[in-house]
Amino acid sequence: MSNQKWETFLGLANRARKVVSGEETVLRVVRQNKAAVVILSSDASERKKKTITNKCRFYNVPLRTVCDRERLGQAIGRPARVIVAVTDKGFGEKLVALLDQSLRG
Repeated sequence: MSNQKWETFLGLANRARKVVSGEETVLRVVRQNKAAVVILSSDASERKKKTITNKCRFYNVPLRTVCDRERLGQAIGRPARVIVAVTDKGFGEKLVALLDQSLRG
């Protein structure tokens, strides 16, 4: 049940046009310090995981992992997505809290 909360909230952020997806676009907003949080699917390639983890660590951007690309894409109403970034600080902070809560519970 708590997993659905983050999916619903990510969908809301997407409707507010505060979500970008795709590796190049996400890396660009991370480099520009416009990313509030980056969400990566656990079934991403090892190379992509390493690249994204290193960039997020370097630019001090929170990084969270979710179960799979289908659920991540479904949350934003698109086909499967491996990586998305939320560009609004308020949405990002709430999403981090929801994702952390879903991991604990």
